[in-house]
Amino acid sequence: METVEKKSFWQNYRFPIILLLGIAVGSIIGLVMGEKAVIFKPFGQIFINLMFTAVVPMVFVTISSAVGSMLNMKRLGKILGSMFLVFFVTGLIASCVIFTVVTIFPPAAGANIPLEAAGELQKLSLADQVVKAITVDDFVGLMSKANMLPLIIFSIMFGFCVSTVGGEDNKIAKGLDALSKVFMKLIGIIMLYAPIGLGAYFASLIGEFGPQLLGAYAKAMAIYYPVCFLYFFIAFAAYSYFAGGKEGFKRCFSNIMPPAITAFATGSSIATLPVNLNAAGRMGVPKDIREIVLPIGATMHMDGTCLSSILKISFLFGIFGQDFTGVGTFCTAVLISVLGGVVMSGVPGGGLIGEMLIVNLYGFPPEAFPIIATIGFLVDPPATMVNATGDSVASMLVTRLVEGKNWLKKDNNENQEDSAA
Repeated sequence: METVEKKSFWQNYRFPIILLLGIAVGSIIGLVMGEKAVIFKPFGQIFINLMFTAVVPMVFVTISSAVGSMLNMKRLGKILGSMFLVFFVTGLIASCVIFTVVTIFPPAAGANIPLEAAGELQKLSLADQVVKAITVDDFVGLMSKANMLPLIIFSIMFGFCVSTVGGEDNKIAKGLDALSKVFMKLIGIIMLYAPIGLGAYFASLIGEFGPQLLGAYAKAMAIYYPVCFLYFFIAFAAYSYFAGGKEGFKRCFSNIMPPAITAFATGSSIATLPVNLNAAGRMGVPKDIREIVLPIGATMHMDGTCLSSILKISFLFGIFGQDFTGVGTFCTAVLISVLGGVVMSGVPGGGLIGEMLIVNLYGFPPEAFPIIATIGFLVDPPATMVNATGDSVASMLVTRLVEGKNWLKKDNNENQEDSAA
């Protein structure tokens, strides 16, 4: 796990490039044809419908599989408790940072697109929002794409029960893992149509609403990229210092660049995992902690996704002419950004499921999905960099909580031997 097969720029970025080219071609067609480009909308709607159809079973099997097969090691209770605490707190901090930024610099200010407006969110009290966000009143309700967050919570609980009753040879967990691979393959097949589907949809969208939307994208990117890099250097410096003092800070930033570069270049937390494991070992993180935190973190700990989720929510509020203000809106947005990271896959261009979650929970029409899906692809490189490197920093924080503040002085030689093995 020490080396990663080197790939060309085209191999690493082939799909995002093709997808963005499809969107660009569709946008040009929309500008040229004007309102006549609406004839392409059905081709885009096919892609959206396919994704919405696959999302519910995929979320259930992937989350329940991940949770159901991971409770199998010593010290795991304390490690997992510390890990989820770190994941939540760092995600909360990232969400608060970007919420403050988009409140000061709204990414879609002045870009009011007269699509069907979002429904009842602003009319609900905070208590009603929380109840509706995390629960449904009937099992059948979990089978709807409109109730993604309750499905996530149910899947975690189900996976935990699978792990506690399955024993060492957990056939249910293995079955869920196999189903998870099947659904990821299905998503992969559907995504082959994405360049055509999203390109057709944008031809229709730009044909109706003109270049106003394209200008809003440029503004959103001008906000997101600087925030990502500032978070990387400032927040990670603070986290590593808290984890291990000056020595922790030094070890972090002397080893974090290889995974950062790999993540930015590949757009994949999973592809970065071998580099991350090696870097965490050199940072002094014990073998059992890094081998639990990093693989789980690759799909469940996403500070970069928290940053982008708030950006996307704020962007949609601006596009639909709504005010992104209020305690209820803030709490719901943070809940989505932190818990929504659970369903993000580790493949390049991931995050479409989280974008569906945003659209459904806020009651935006399906037309909102391709709008923020495009933001997802535009922000993917820096978001993945923060996601992946944040796992290494999180493993340091978990070690501090499990081993104590003097963990760097314990078993240094053993840890270095593990990382070199």
